[in-house]
Amino acid sequence: MTFKTILSAAVLTLAPTLALANGCGWEKRTNASQCADGKVFDSASGTCVDQPTS
Repeated sequence: MTFKTILSAAVLTLAPTLALANGCGWEKRTNASQCADGKVFDSASGTCVDQPTS
């Protein structure tokens, strides 16, 4: 095999791994700044919940 073939095979083998190194992004991440008015971020469940009234 030639050097170019080996290099191409290595790049094609590693490309998906490197692309997913930071996560694939399929999960939805919510934080406090994304909660609608009247809702607060619940860190235990990771979702926005109705703000408790006192």
